[in-house]
Amino acid sequence: MIVYGGDWNPEQWSEETWAEDVALMREAGVNRVSVGIFSWAFLEPEEGRFDFGLLDKVMDLLHANGVQACLATPTAAPPPWFGHTYPEALPVDADGRRLYHGSRQGFCPSSPIYKERALRIAEQVARRYRDHPALAMWHIHNEYGCHNARCHCDASAAAFRVWLRGRYGTLDALNDAWGTAFWSQRYSDWEQILPPRATPTFTNPGQQLDFRRFSSDALLDLFRAERDLLAGITPGVPATTNLMAGMHWEMDYWSFAPEVDPVATDHYLIGEDPHIHLAFSADFARSLSGGRPWLLMEHSTSGVNWQGYNRAKRPGEMLRNSVQHLARGADAIMFFQWRASRAGAEKWHSGMVPHTGTDTKIWREVTALGALLKDLAEVEGSTVTADAAVLLDYASVWAEDHPAQPTADHDPVEVIRQWYGALWKAGVTCDVAHPEGDLSAYKLLVVPALYLISDRGAANIERFAAAGGTVLVGPYSGIVDEHDRVRLGGYPGAFRDLLGVTVEEFFPLAAGESVTLAGGGAGTVWSELARATTAKVLDVHTSGEPAWTRNAWGDGTAHYLTTLPDGDLLGRVVAEVCADAGVGTTSHPGVELVRRAHPDGRSYLFAINHTEAGATVPATGVTLPGGLPVDGALTVPAGEVRVVREAPPA
Repeated sequence: MIVYGGDWNPEQWSEETWAEDVALMREAGVNRVSVGIFSWAFLEPEEGRFDFGLLDKVMDLLHANGVQACLATPTAAPPPWFGHTYPEALPVDADGRRLYHGSRQGFCPSSPIYKERALRIAEQVARRYRDHPALAMWHIHNEYGCHNARCHCDASAAAFRVWLRGRYGTLDALNDAWGTAFWSQRYSDWEQILPPRATPTFTNPGQQLDFRRFSSDALLDLFRAERDLLAGITPGVPATTNLMAGMHWEMDYWSFAPEVDPVATDHYLIGEDPHIHLAFSADFARSLSGGRPWLLMEHSTSGVNWQGYNRAKRPGEMLRNSVQHLARGADAIMFFQWRASRAGAEKWHSGMVPHTGTDTKIWREVTALGALLKDLAEVEGSTVTADAAVLLDYASVWAEDHPAQPTADHDPVEVIRQWYGALWKAGVTCDVAHPEGDLSAYKLLVVPALYLISDRGAANIERFAAAGGTVLVGPYSGIVDEHDRVRLGGYPGAFRDLLGVTVEEFFPLAAGESVTLAGGGAGTVWSELARATTAKVLDVHTSGEPAWTRNAWGDGTAHYLTTLPDGDLLGRVVAEVCADAGVGTTSHPGVELVRRAHPDGRSYLFAINHTEAGATVPATGVTLPGGLPVDGALTVPAGEVRVVREAPPA
């Protein structure tokens, strides 16, 4: 079955409402809900006194109504007694301010007191419900690092020093990696090292980067501790946590992904081109899962509460969003939350049951989606294959986040999304890959913004190209090593030989400034004083400088852009690079086509029309649901989705 449901928070409602809730769950086709995520204050109302009366009733009620429980450890929201009793366990920001209880995630990830109390409540929950028939999966914590990714307190400082000793071994090695000869920063004792707290001017880039790495690892260690505890009490029950792939950049999800089974993620629409943003996040989640199906643990039925402008979803948009995730590999479609809250900070966050009840657009779409997912049950377990991958490394994003850069306008996350969007518009299904990962399955690697890269990662990309692959690299990539030290001898550093280009100097462009290319189109944000060494120049700035080059490397090719191209130019580049790589493109603007397939050869074409006009796309098979024959052409009405069980090849 395709899992369908959302976060249920019955502690916010009376028991009379619970009965209505489970009846509505049956009506909507809900088969699983997440419970207990923010229930610590109910389960342990006073330190050391546990009360499971409420959760006992909830678990029993779910089982009686045929709904599975994704049971949470409630450790993401310590109760007020915790912060009141242990203020030293609360997080501290870079300015030295202690952040108090009154919201959620009010704890320091390196606090031994927090870890001890979190494991205690997790153990109590696990032993209580280890044999409960409703228990289907553990939901550990919630959105690690969403609000407390980095703590700068003394406990964090001590833990940071331990982490650094493990990474570098000696102070000499650390001083070399951080370049502490600059500004008289050389350390002579481990105790001198602090988190990057507020300083008169720029902090040390190596220190900042390693603190980001350490902070991610500290939260991962907390996850592992809870997971291992649960595995010892409930062996065989899967355990996961909800990542925020493509949305949250404080945690290194490449490190988290191997530790969870299955991979689960949350996604909310933000910014322009929301369907492209969604597709990127879904493809990223699938990639973190190694291509296996994954779980969408949260998205919204309509508006959210935390953006500056929280728009409601238009009719049909919620169903399209959900099917997009399904098409790109999700085997679970879940929401935050089941019933919209009456009070609290998220009372204006939409739910499956809205404030205005069931005679609403939202409820009608919730029940329609439940029926559709039931009809698509045979898709479960099928996978998505991609010929192209976009390379992404959190360490590179973190390193470029240091403020002392040639320009503040080169945002690596936005560049990655824009280049992914050009591939999406060309109909290319992409994975997201780590530079040091296995790249052998792909024909094309796109490297939009990889400022930092290790020697190992650079060699991996070179091997890919030498074996016949095609690489497209964007400007300001390959510039520094894994310690954020400049690679000398000419930019683009690690990629200079691969690309056959040497860059002498960067010329960032001011807001509103652009460079025009002879072949058409323009570049913004960035330009370079470059010369081709072994590469062929495909296009130039009107000043005559290379703007787009192509270099032979072994049996493959490597393209380079010395500026950030506008939409038309980027589309032209992507089309040519895909042709070089033998990656097929399509010409159905605004219509998303994605294929899932089983190992036995059964395959499913998902067609999602994001436009306001009907479209016809090539397909052969039968529709799901309905079983209507499709012979070569499929009509997809405006704003709707169609799924075709494809005819097997002759």
